Amino acid sequence: MPGGPNGPGTDQLGWENGYWYNDSIAVNQSDGLNESELTAFVARTMARVERIRGEEFEQTVPVEVITRAEYRNRSGNRDTTVDSPRERAREQLWEAPLLIGEDRTVGAAFGGLYGGSVLGFYSPSQDRIVIISESETPRIDRVTLAHELVHALQDQRFSLLPGGDSHDEGLARTGVAEGDASYVEQRYEERCGENWSCVERPERTAGAGLADRNLGAYVAIYIPYSDGPSFVHQIRQRGGWDAVNDLYEQPPTSTEQLLHPDSYPDDSPQMVQIPDRSAAGWERYGVRERVGESTLYAMFWFQRGLNRSTLGQETEPYSRYNYVSEVTDCWAGDRLVPYRNGDGNGYVWRLRWESRADARQFASAYQTMLVERLNATEVRAGVYRVPEGPFADAFRVSRDGRTVTIVNAPSVRALSNVHPSPD
Repeated sequence: MPGGPNGPGTDQLGWENGYWYNDSIAVNQSDGLNESELTAFVARTMARVERIRGEEFEQTVPVEVITRAEYRNRSGNRDTTVDSPRERAREQLWEAPLLIGEDRTVGAAFGGLYGGSVLGFYSPSQDRIVIISESETPRIDRVTLAHELVHALQDQRFSLLPGGDSHDEGLARTGVAEGDASYVEQRYEERCGENWSCVERPERTAGAGLADRNLGAYVAIYIPYSDGPSFVHQIRQRGGWDAVNDLYEQPPTSTEQLLHPDSYPDDSPQMVQIPDRSAAGWERYGVRERVGESTLYAMFWFQRGLNRSTLGQETEPYSRYNYVSEVTDCWAGDRLVPYRNGDGNGYVWRLRWESRADARQFASAYQTMLVERLNATEVRAGVYRVPEGPFADAFRVSRDGRTVTIVNAPSVRALSNVHPSPD
């Protein structure tokens, strides 16, 4: 039976496999990690994660180190087909906010993002951590190791959250798991130097080349890592780690709540309905989605519909980016419904805002973006045609009080068959 500092079968918070959280360890990564160094590094990091997070590991977590080339080889067969209704609807989910156009599939876009940016991951099914080393000899970033160990701790102590009922809710739930891990990671790093001796971090090159990838999609999926830590921090300030633990039972329901923690848990997204009025062979398919406030911000950021520098303006403790803008921060709910007619695709996207003025501001900003960024021509009032490029389509934008409706189709004529004009 494994023994702790107080004898066989015992364990203490901040002690793991023979190492206290404040112990010094003989680890030198300049020539890579040998087996004994890896064992000591993992054990002390587990102890430090326990010390910060206030939760005990139930068992040791295996850690494997692979090269980035090996990771790319393992994940290189990412599915880029668009065969099923669900896959086809996913394409519309990312095309509607003008992030991934018709020149590439969603799978291909994210394959490019993940291949060069993933630093490590925890596999719940295999109960192990994989760390990607940028060198042929195994080296580990202490921050990445701490982050992934938090995910293992979550799996051991709490119920891992399912994806949710929409894109927006999925990002919000991911914001709990990734926010918790990133918050602990940052608090770990704050202790290095003055309070703790820490293993030197290897040179990081994983982010190189991001300019060649889809930065709009990157901004959209980064919200759990950016604002999740700040959200967790503010929940912890309200009620300590117990309140954070409760998030696994009552997670936020929207990215609005991640961005504006004061809205959690009472301010839920409003329900938005879209009656099916399609004709001439057009039909609904796939799933109805909620896009959410953070992805709306990513849309305007990517298409330069707002000042891009605002993303880098940190506004809250432990928040890496600022996803708040006056165009999107009064979002109250939305619904996206994909349509098809043979090989033709379209969608109806209805957005609810807090006030008429907010709806008017969004509609104006969206229409300006179509014209100035996508070179759209206004065919008639509220109807636009983008002549070329990955988002070449027809768009109709209408407003009714606090609600804005965007209809998309391959041609201006098809707009009324996807969803007739309210006039």
